[in-house]
Amino acid sequence: MRILLLGNTGQLGWELERALAPLGEVHAFDFPTINLAEPDSILSILKNLLPQVVVNATAYTAVDRAESEADLAYAINATAPGLLAQEARSHGAAFIHYSTDYVFDGSKGSPYTESDPPAPLGVYGQSKLAGEQAVEQAGGTALILRTSWVYSLRRDSFVTKILAWARRQKSLRLVNDQISGPTWARMLAEVTAQLLAQTNHDPFGWLETRSGLYHLAGSGYCSRLEWGKAILELDQQRDEQIVEEILPASTEDFPTPARRPLFSALDCRSFNKVFGLQLPDWKSALSMAMSDSPFTGESH
Repeated sequence: MRILLLGNTGQLGWELERALAPLGEVHAFDFPTINLAEPDSILSILKNLLPQVVVNATAYTAVDRAESEADLAYAINATAPGLLAQEARSHGAAFIHYSTDYVFDGSKGSPYTESDPPAPLGVYGQSKLAGEQAVEQAGGTALILRTSWVYSLRRDSFVTKILAWARRQKSLRLVNDQISGPTWARMLAEVTAQLLAQTNHDPFGWLETRSGLYHLAGSGYCSRLEWGKAILELDQQRDEQIVEEILPASTEDFPTPARRPLFSALDCRSFNKVFGLQLPDWKSALSMAMSDSPFTGESH
């Protein structure tokens, strides 16, 4: 299987490059070699490689900065995925794209299904929703995988921030009114690889009848406060922590340029049913992540 992976230096892309390797040829690219704000460079790579699968792990993810960089967020999160999906379709390649729980406003109060109407609160979520719509409009064989609270210990993430803060501060305040499902980037990458392994080297044909939008995130959900406490409990170097108390706070206590959904957990039963795959419980995955890649330095 010949795979074109875009965004291989990000936390998900780094894991994807390794998880996809056993399936065949993986041709991986990222900025500055490619620039999603200028899609022509990517389209030329696609035409030259003629991959069977295009996996797009690139995204503009600066949630707050997106409020003042809307054009760039839309170029990377909306325009580029649509063009890639069109090009993949024209070459008979399957297209896999990742989206976010931030397409929802968080007011439902229970896990969101794929049929729930999106209502993003900020530019980041709006641009990701526009990307989903562009991929769907392109047609062809395409999977859109909505996920949530993706983290890695290899890149800056909520997990590395908590570990760094616990080594510098005696008191931490974490919000207890933002709730979703933490998702380890490695598990997300491995399930993507397992999905493609089922295609018997015919990803376009096998995925054609399974195309569409799916939710795929760590099983279960928690608040950021609960997540933070679990991170510190599972820290492989707890003796380095100086934190003495972890206090609850509300989102209103930390004003930011972008509003965030309060409850954005995802119901992943549709993906589980169609593909026979499921991500583990978020805390079990966190335990594996912390054991595999113990924190070794400051978060920047």
